Amino acid sequence: MPLIQVLLASTRTARFGERPAAWVVDRLGRREDLDVELVDLRDHPLPFYDLVKPPAHAGREYPDEATAAWAGTIDRADGYVIVTPEYNHGYPAALKNALDHLSIELKRKPIAYVGYGGTGAARAVSQLRGVAAEQDMAAIRSSVAILPELMVPALRAEAFDVEMLAPLDGRLDTLATDLVWWADALKVAREA
Repeated sequence: MPLIQVLLASTRTARFGERPAAWVVDRLGRREDLDVELVDLRDHPLPFYDLVKPPAHAGREYPDEATAAWAGTIDRADGYVIVTPEYNHGYPAALKNALDHLSIELKRKPIAYVGYGGTGAARAVSQLRGVAAEQDMAAIRSSVAILPELMVPALRAEAFDVEMLAPLDGRLDTLATDLVWWADALKVAREA
């Protein structure tokens, strides 16, 4: 079974992202065709990207322990779901920095997106698709956009329940099915 990591992209103090990430982990955890792991960027504080040698040319030479730990975490997955907000028509700087520290660890693996915000982070997801192409990843066509009609009640709830996002279960299931197919296919190809 492929290991799918759910990457929580926002590191803000008062972030909403924990709620959709909990929903994604809950729903993927119910499936029998994958293993799921939450990866919170807060747990991987990285220096600002200023490497002399780009990761694509550095192989597995890491400049510090934090970068090596981050790369090791990401390397063990077979595919990813990024849970992201949209800031000023783009994705969070912490996510950009984290992705820029990697290359080999992401190569030829599938990636999918769950966005939240006024547009469901549509512009951030669009930008991330370009990043995935540059990092030689397979961006899954299916994505999930959490729009204000579901986000605002979930944001305002004192006690969040993952069922608040249940109306999006069908879209997430489509995303997960596609992601598993690609994760399995690309794993076989990488191992060959």
